Amino acid sequence: MSGTDEKLLARVEDLEARRDIMDCVCRYMRGQDRLDPDLQKSAFHPDAYVDCGPLAGSVDEFVAYAQAGLEGCAFTHHMIGQMQLTIAGDCAEGEVYFIAYHRMMLDGTEKDMIFGGRYIDEYRRRGGEWRIFRRKEIADWTRVDPAADDFFAMEPAYVRGGRRGKDFSNRRIWPA
Repeated sequence: MSGTDEKLLARVEDLEARRDIMDCVCRYMRGQDRLDPDLQKSAFHPDAYVDCGPLAGSVDEFVAYAQAGLEGCAFTHHMIGQMQLTIAGDCAEGEVYFIAYHRMMLDGTEKDMIFGGRYIDEYRRRGGEWRIFRRKEIADWTRVDPAADDFFAMEPAYVRGGRRGKDFSNRRIWPA
């Protein structure tokens, strides 16, 4: 193989790793919003460590904690922002920005809680698959406002998101 071919192969492998790591992060976020613990766990290696602030421990402990908290929300919406990755062979480090919206009850009143933060991650490729090996969640900012759904009251025809397999994206039932 020529030097040019080796450089091209290295670039393709780097792009493939970045794509696979992004897919891993997307599975994690979707697993949270759709209340799908198996999908959320699929983003992690079974021996991964997670520190989200209130809880630091195993993947199983973290996913149980996260799913229980999210279950208490009427709905959530987690969005991924910029992602910086450094890849070296089968190991990678990353910083992933996110914004997370939660409709929740606080003091007996519905509130909209918006949370901005970052995940400081270590990823490992095992058996050809990239997953999170270590994660620390950093809370940069948050705000809590009264619930605001006036738009949906005016436009009730919009399809709302569902959870536990009841979202349109899970069923995809189209008109004939």
